[in-house]
Amino acid sequence: MLPHWRYLLDNLFGTVRAVSCLGATHIPERRDEAGRQYPATAADAAYACFELDGGIIAQVNSSFCTRVRRDDLLTFRVDGTNGSAVAGLRRCFVQRGDRTPRTVWNPDVDEPHDYLTDWEEVPDDGPYENAFKCEWEAFIRHLFTDAPFKWDLLEGAKGVQLAELAMQSCAERRWVDVPELEPESADRPGPQNVAA
Repeated sequence: MLPHWRYLLDNLFGTVRAVSCLGATHIPERRDEAGRQYPATAADAAYACFELDGGIIAQVNSSFCTRVRRDDLLTFRVDGTNGSAVAGLRRCFVQRGDRTPRTVWNPDVDEPHDYLTDWEEVPDDGPYENAFKCEWEAFIRHLFTDAPFKWDLLEGAKGVQLAELAMQSCAERRWVDVPELEPESADRPGPQNVAA
């Protein structure tokens, strides 16, 4: 999942500069399609913290063991100085900082305040087209009309880079810096076409 988090974080919040990650295998034995048990050979969860440009800290938990008890299958929570947002795949709720209620915790009584009512739903702009279809259309336009296409091989390499550095962070149990990837020089020859 880390390559996906790379383009989301880079494009929504800031360039990823460092990662600290812990991987885990919570379900050590799995079952195949025929019901036969086999030992798991890959992590099924990753717990990662990222440092972004501007001192922004992002925390992302990816787990195939999570049972959904929230508004959506996938949720993003962003807490900032002036407010917070919680976005799912279809809906988004916000709470402005000046409208955040003061909380008082009393462990001896049930909480009388319904905090969910303090959030406002962001109005829906209408239906969106399938994102995969839109990206394919942009790629085809790029191929046939030389229109710009941001998601090139370098962007893909950034995702792979983050996944590899997260694995290094897991193995060494430490923060790892994410160096800037630069496109190869235009003066260098590219790979040669080889006839099959």
